[in-house]
Amino acid sequence: MDAGTVEGVRRIAVLRANALGDYLMAVPALEALKRAYPDAELTLLATPWHATFLKGRPGPVDDVVALPPITGVSTYDKGHTAPDGLYDELRDRRFDLAVQIHGGGRYSNPFVRRLGARVTAGLRAPGAESLDRWLPYIHYHHDTLRFLQVAALVGGVGGGLEPRIEVTAADRAELARTLGLPPAGLVAVHPGARDPRRRWPVERFAEVADRTGRPVVVTGTRAEEDLVAGVIAAMRRPAIPVVGVLGIGGLAALYERCDLLISNDTGPRHLAAAVGTPTVGVYWCGNLINAGPLSRAAHRPLISWTTACPACGAGGVDPAAERCPHEESWVRDVTVDMVAEQVYDLLHGTPGESG
Repeated sequence: MDAGTVEGVRRIAVLRANALGDYLMAVPALEALKRAYPDAELTLLATPWHATFLKGRPGPVDDVVALPPITGVSTYDKGHTAPDGLYDELRDRRFDLAVQIHGGGRYSNPFVRRLGARVTAGLRAPGAESLDRWLPYIHYHHDTLRFLQVAALVGGVGGGLEPRIEVTAADRAELARTLGLPPAGLVAVHPGARDPRRRWPVERFAEVADRTGRPVVVTGTRAEEDLVAGVIAAMRRPAIPVVGVLGIGGLAALYERCDLLISNDTGPRHLAAAVGTPTVGVYWCGNLINAGPLSRAAHRPLISWTTACPACGAGGVDPAAERCPHEESWVRDVTVDMVAEQVYDLLHGTPGESG
């Protein structure tokens, strides 16, 4: 496989059409591509939220094409095919290079090949269609490192490992309109996660939040309103709920004003880290391999080593195994004291000190 740059590249398409944390873990690879092809236009093939969030935002993405729901490409739901004319519209953009950093390629590789780019590159699981330049998709591998290796297939030049995004004046204005000026010394708590198995109990978040002695904001989406309310109800001190009232940019501005975020393994943890806020995250061991923070000075993951369903005992470490129907938390073996210790260290310690 040729790992050199592709000559004459003016337009690059990158497929990464999923959730917030998924995008942020891809940012270092997008930056690597931009370093290799500084004069090329980089188009992200993604979803509507990407288009909204990235509009006018400095970074490696020049343009976003918000894809309609397509099974395995831009939605997990079954039964969605690409609408008539979509491939013609994308081919009219005359991409020179199309990069797939969107899973093992069962659905995404055929999609990328139909873009008509001169060179395709990406990931390939067993049985998936091949691309011009590809790497094997191995499940237990950190996504940021995985994507940087894909970028290197076409000459991508790596830089930092932890993604950063810029908070804009528009983000700060949204925060000011919605919440006003957050208090100094603010600590954020985010108790939600898309997968219920990744959620630490709300009463434990409440206890850790109380122990900080700081003003606390509890964030969540509308779907996570009950979790936010559960944390606040269990706290002994008052806290500010922020539920579904900020866009991603406004949430980035809020986290920028916080001294720390305490959360589950979820997109907002990645967002807080990307704006420079220290984080303490509760992780299931398998997810830590694929999506945990890659540095420890400002980001502290607490690891649950539960490897079987707490309800039925079904194993959880084989990615090919059928998932059991239970949704009990798999991270309960992380204790309050374990989290509180790291919270205290980040709020009061000095990097490089011990004890």
